Amino acid sequence: MEITFRTMTANDWKSVAEIYKQGIETGNATFQQEIPTWNDWDNGHIKSCRIVACIENEIVGWAALSSVSARKVYAGIAEVSIYVANKYRGHGIGYKLLEKTIAESENENFWTLQVGIFPENQASLHIHKKLNFREIGYRERIGKMNGTWRNTVLLERRSKIVGID
Repeated sequence: MEITFRTMTANDWKSVAEIYKQGIETGNATFQQEIPTWNDWDNGHIKSCRIVACIENEIVGWAALSSVSARKVYAGIAEVSIYVANKYRGHGIGYKLLEKTIAESENENFWTLQVGIFPENQASLHIHKKLNFREIGYRERIGKMNGTWRNTVLLERRSKIVGID
Protein backbone atom coordinates (compact mmCIF):
# COMPACT_ATOMS: atom_id res chain seq x y z
CA MET A 1 0.00 0.00 0.00
CA GLU A 2 1.95 3.00 -1.28
CA ILE A 3 0.90 6.36 0.13
CA THR A 4 1.52 9.50 -1.88
CA PHE A 5 1.07 13.08 -0.72
CA ARG A 6 0.13 16.19 -2.62
CA THR A 7 -1.26 19.66 -2.06
CA MET A 8 -4.99 19.80 -1.40
CA THR A 9 -7.07 21.72 -3.96
CA ALA A 10 -10.69 22.89 -4.07
CA ASN A 11 -11.40 19.93 -6.37
CA ASP A 12 -10.56 17.60 -3.46
CA TRP A 13 -13.29 19.04 -1.24
CA LYS A 14 -15.86 16.27 -1.79
CA SER A 15 -13.40 13.59 -0.58
CA VAL A 16 -11.94 15.80 2.16
CA ALA A 17 -15.43 16.68 3.43
CA GLU A 18 -16.42 12.99 3.53
CA ILE A 19 -13.36 12.12 5.62
CA TYR A 20 -14.08 15.12 7.85
CA LYS A 21 -17.67 13.85 8.25
CA GLN A 22 -16.36 10.44 9.31
CA GLY A 23 -14.19 12.14 11.93
CA ILE A 24 -17.14 14.18 13.21
CA GLU A 25 -19.22 11.01 13.49
CA THR A 26 -16.68 9.43 15.88
CA GLY A 27 -17.54 12.10 18.44
CA ASN A 28 -13.86 12.29 19.41
CA ALA A 29 -12.21 14.20 16.59
CA THR A 30 -13.60 17.74 16.77
CA PHE A 31 -16.16 20.00 18.37
CA GLN A 32 -17.39 20.72 14.83
CA GLN A 33 -20.82 19.16 14.28
CA GLU A 34 -21.46 20.00 10.62
CA ILE A 35 -19.36 19.98 7.50
CA PRO A 36 -18.66 23.56 6.43
CA THR A 37 -18.85 24.72 2.84
CA TRP A 38 -15.60 24.75 0.91
CA ASN A 39 -15.51 28.56 1.11
CA ASP A 40 -15.93 28.58 4.89
CA TRP A 41 -13.33 25.84 5.34
CA ASP A 42 -10.94 27.53 2.89
CA ASN A 43 -11.26 30.89 4.67
CA GLY A 44 -10.63 29.26 8.04
CA HIS A 45 -7.37 27.56 7.10
CA ILE A 46 -3.90 28.72 6.14
CA LYS A 47 -3.39 28.56 2.37
CA SER A 48 -0.12 26.59 2.62
CA CYS A 49 0.45 23.22 4.30
CA ARG A 50 -2.79 21.66 3.06
CA ILE A 51 -2.01 18.06 2.28
CA VAL A 52 -3.94 15.04 1.07
CA ALA A 53 -2.72 11.46 1.42
CA CYS A 54 -3.62 9.19 -1.50
CA ILE A 55 -3.54 5.47 -2.17
CA GLU A 56 -4.03 4.62 -5.84
CA ASN A 57 -5.51 8.10 -6.52
CA GLU A 58 -8.05 7.78 -3.68
CA ILE A 59 -7.82 10.45 -0.98
CA VAL A 60 -7.49 8.56 2.30
CA GLY A 61 -6.57 11.40 4.65
CA TRP A 62 -5.86 15.09 4.89
CA ALA A 63 -4.07 17.65 7.02
CA ALA A 64 -4.27 21.43 7.25
CA LEU A 65 -3.21 24.29 9.49
CA SER A 66 -5.28 27.09 11.03
CA SER A 67 -4.04 30.39 12.40
CA VAL A 68 -4.15 30.77 16.16
CA SER A 69 -4.20 34.57 16.01
CA ALA A 70 -4.27 37.43 13.51
CA ARG A 71 -1.57 39.22 15.51
CA LYS A 72 1.73 39.37 13.64
CA VAL A 73 3.75 38.18 16.65
CA TYR A 74 1.98 34.78 16.39
CA ALA A 75 2.49 34.37 12.63
CA GLY A 76 4.71 31.31 13.14
CA ILE A 77 2.22 29.38 15.25
CA ALA A 78 -0.53 27.21 13.78
CA GLU A 79 -3.09 24.66 14.90
CA VAL A 80 -2.97 21.25 13.21
CA SER A 81 -5.91 19.23 11.88
CA ILE A 82 -5.38 15.64 10.71
CA TYR A 83 -8.11 13.27 9.52
CA VAL A 84 -7.93 9.73 8.11
CA ALA A 85 -10.75 7.84 6.38
CA ASN A 86 -12.39 5.15 8.52
CA LYS A 87 -11.22 2.20 6.45
CA TYR A 88 -7.58 3.38 6.50
CA ARG A 89 -7.21 4.09 10.22
CA GLY A 90 -4.54 2.08 11.99
CA HIS A 91 -2.23 1.88 8.96
CA GLY A 92 0.18 4.70 9.88
CA ILE A 93 -1.38 7.24 7.53
CA GLY A 94 -2.08 9.77 10.30
CA TYR A 95 1.53 9.53 11.47
CA LYS A 96 2.89 10.02 7.95
CA LEU A 97 0.49 12.92 7.31
CA LEU A 98 1.59 14.62 10.52
CA GLU A 99 5.24 14.01 9.68
CA LYS A 100 4.71 15.58 6.24
CA THR A 101 2.78 18.50 7.77
CA ILE A 102 5.62 19.20 10.20
CA ALA A 103 8.16 19.29 7.35
CA GLU A 104 5.99 21.57 5.21
CA SER A 105 5.20 23.84 8.15
CA GLU A 106 8.90 24.35 8.79
CA ASN A 107 9.42 25.16 5.11
CA GLU A 108 6.74 27.84 5.58
CA ASN A 109 8.50 29.24 8.70
CA PHE A 110 6.14 27.95 11.36
CA TRP A 111 8.05 27.49 14.61
CA THR A 112 5.24 26.08 16.73
CA LEU A 113 2.43 23.67 15.95
CA GLN A 114 -0.29 23.15 18.51
CA VAL A 115 -3.30 20.90 18.85
CA GLY A 116 -6.17 20.29 21.26
CA ILE A 117 -7.21 16.63 21.37
CA PHE A 118 -10.04 14.95 23.24
CA PRO A 119 -8.43 12.63 25.84
CA GLU A 120 -10.53 9.76 24.46
CA ASN A 121 -8.72 10.05 21.11
CA GLN A 122 -5.76 7.93 22.15
CA ALA A 123 -4.60 7.24 18.59
CA SER A 124 -4.22 10.96 17.86
CA LEU A 125 -2.48 11.61 21.17
CA HIS A 126 -0.10 8.75 20.42
CA ILE A 127 1.00 9.92 16.98
CA HIS A 128 1.45 13.52 18.11
CA LYS A 129 3.58 12.50 21.08
CA LYS A 130 5.57 10.11 18.88
CA LEU A 131 6.43 13.11 16.66
CA ASN A 132 7.66 15.22 19.58
CA PHE A 133 4.53 17.11 20.53
CA ARG A 134 4.60 17.65 24.28
CA GLU A 135 1.64 17.90 26.55
CA ILE A 136 1.37 21.46 27.86
CA GLY A 137 -2.04 21.45 29.48
CA TYR A 138 -5.42 20.01 30.09
CA ARG A 139 -8.57 22.07 29.58
CA GLU A 140 -11.50 20.86 31.63
CA ARG A 141 -15.04 21.46 30.44
CA ILE A 142 -13.76 23.69 27.63
CA GLY A 143 -16.78 23.14 25.39
CA LYS A 144 -20.13 21.42 25.27
CA MET A 145 -20.86 18.86 22.63
CA ASN A 146 -24.35 17.42 22.34
CA GLY A 147 -25.11 18.69 25.83
CA THR A 148 -22.02 17.14 27.41
CA TRP A 149 -18.99 19.07 28.65
CA ARG A 150 -15.76 17.91 26.97
CA ASN A 151 -12.11 18.23 27.96
CA THR A 152 -9.09 18.60 25.70
CA VAL A 153 -5.40 17.84 26.05
CA LEU A 154 -3.19 20.63 24.70
CA LEU A 155 0.02 19.70 22.93
CA GLU A 156 2.64 21.69 21.07
CA ARG A 157 5.71 21.00 19.00
CA ARG A 158 8.52 23.52 18.75
CA SER A 159 10.66 23.37 15.63
CA LYS A 160 14.35 22.69 16.09
CA ILE A 161 15.16 24.55 12.85
CA VAL A 162 12.71 27.49 12.65
CA GLY A 163 12.51 30.28 15.21
CA ILE A 164 15.56 29.19 17.16
CA ASP A 165 17.56 32.40 16.89
